[in-house]
Amino acid sequence: MSSHGTPIPMKSAPCGALNGLADVPGDKSISHRSLILGAMAVGETCITGLLEGEDVLDTAKAMRAFGAEVNRDDDGTWHVHGVGVGGFAEPDQIIDCGNSGTGVRLIMGCMATSPISATFAGDASLNGRPMARVTDPLELFGTRAVGRSGGRLPMTIVGAKDPVPVRYEVPVPSAQVKSAVLLAGLNAPGQTIVIEKEATRDHSERMLAGFGAEITTEETDEGRVITLTGRPELKPQTIAVPRDPSSAAFPVCAALIVPGSDVLVPGIGLNPTRAGLYTTLREMGADLTYENEREEGGEPVADLRARFSPDMKGIDVPPARAASMIDEYPVLSVVASFASGITMMRGVRELRVKESDRIDAMATGLRANGVDVEDGEDWWSVTGHGPGTVKGGATCVSHLDHRIAMSFMVMGMATQQPVSVDDGGPIATSFPIFEPLMQRLGASLSRIEE
Repeated sequence: MSSHGTPIPMKSAPCGALNGLADVPGDKSISHRSLILGAMAVGETCITGLLEGEDVLDTAKAMRAFGAEVNRDDDGTWHVHGVGVGGFAEPDQIIDCGNSGTGVRLIMGCMATSPISATFAGDASLNGRPMARVTDPLELFGTRAVGRSGGRLPMTIVGAKDPVPVRYEVPVPSAQVKSAVLLAGLNAPGQTIVIEKEATRDHSERMLAGFGAEITTEETDEGRVITLTGRPELKPQTIAVPRDPSSAAFPVCAALIVPGSDVLVPGIGLNPTRAGLYTTLREMGADLTYENEREEGGEPVADLRARFSPDMKGIDVPPARAASMIDEYPVLSVVASFASGITMMRGVRELRVKESDRIDAMATGLRANGVDVEDGEDWWSVTGHGPGTVKGGATCVSHLDHRIAMSFMVMGMATQQPVSVDDGGPIATSFPIFEPLMQRLGASLSRIEE
């Protein structure tokens, strides 16, 4: 099933060169945080370039449910009239977060230290994902969480009436957990401290500072220590959301493996905590260049040009890079299928608990299409034999996972036979214009009529 409806089987057939401009949507991580911090500020926050995928739209609905006024102009500008830190009202209905693990975990964090209760649910995929990794640290503030066995949704969060500040060391690299704790710390007195041994995407820290929170980051022997002073008055902002580097990965990777391709993706956010895929691709020998490098809204941005790269080689991806490209491993494994040699990916246990078990989903689908794959609990390897060598021809299971579906659609553009997915519906959660955008570039994507 799709995340929000009837399954949409899709097929991707081998195509000619991909060429043109790929205007991918706004960054999903920044879009979620723009709505949430706007709702916690006092006054009106204006947002342009917001990703209007289902995940982010569910977060906008949630902020309305907590009492913020959230509206969209006809020109795509969003306006959020916030209620201030600690000003959330108790919602009348269940908060449906659809397919979004980021959305539900960040929203739990932002309401956890207010004296209200809220019940969260999602689709079948989200309801099966573990929430204890975020509810455990939230309970340190005095919050209570009551959910299904295994810490799964539906779940009710009872906010702390008298929250206390927290010092928390994140056990595994997770920007979602770190951000949830920081958002909860906004309405706790004193200083909340988060320690992460491996740096994860730092959009929350950058944006909290931009909204006027007192927040510092220090590199120490313990790791990266982030200190937030609670109960600030957040100031509304004007935010231009950069384009999503995770969404850009799909047209970029397609261009690298389809002969003759030359694709330009403008205005991509290249925050160092998010750009690991592009570093990896260049190490593999990809013809990938940054043009017009600049800074927008405190985030590094550039236009990204990708050309067909027939001489890419398999590499050993450093485990320390995993946090900066965790969402991009599925499509990297597709590129690795068309490179020469072994691409080894280690330290990726987090992929087992994303929207699906992404290691298993990709390994199964790649093998069905004739690719050599080995995998373990926190690693996998793909052996490629160069351009034009992947047979294709299989139907892959998307497991309600947008990135799995898009990765196999990219693969089918360069295989000998078409590749299908059982359900492309979840793509709408993060990249609602994926299908027409890729078709404009020259891809042969179609929906399979049953």
